Amino acid sequence: MPKTSKPDRRKNSRSTREPSEFEEATLSVDRVTRVVAGGRRMRFRAVVVVGNKKGKIGIGTGKANEVRTAVEKATAVAKRSMIRIPIVNGTIPHEVNVKFKAARIRLVPAAPGTGVIAGGAVRVLMEHAGVKNVLSKRYGSTNKLVNAQAVMKGLLMLRGTPKDDVQEVKAGSEEAGDASQMKVKEVSKKDIDREGNLKG
Repeated sequence: MPKTSKPDRRKNSRSTREPSEFEEATLSVDRVTRVVAGGRRMRFRAVVVVGNKKGKIGIGTGKANEVRTAVEKATAVAKRSMIRIPIVNGTIPHEVNVKFKAARIRLVPAAPGTGVIAGGAVRVLMEHAGVKNVLSKRYGSTNKLVNAQAVMKGLLMLRGTPKDDVQEVKAGSEEAGDASQMKVKEVSKKDIDREGNLKG
């Protein structure tokens, strides 16, 4: 009897799997140690950012004995703790100054074409949230997890603009254009430091 080929289960599962609307990025993977009765217990801690680049963003942390397991745990936590932020004309609706632990973050709306003027964790979160133009300044701690938590706290402080204002901007009226220019700030290359943050 001729041999019949078995169906490839792995291939079929991949083809039928639907693409996810969220993009993931591993912000950091650190080795952490906990002292127990039997000695030191070493594990890995992963920080993952998940976003759909349309106003939904979330971060999560996970610990495990293996890096892959830690990343999977962090991704699951990030998807469960996602928030929605208002985005107006590709930027945030207003300026935000936030302090979290030893980190201080400043986010400023920017004119179209400015790009994401940020570095480190701030840039990763802004890009995954879908913010295309923003200015930022980071003070204090350089810890990626603390900075990411500070950014999330700042994003929760954002308040959307009234619907009438958004409709006027979309209509392209001159008055709405003037109002939008008052909310944004234009910068040149000399105003940006090496890390991509706004000077001052």
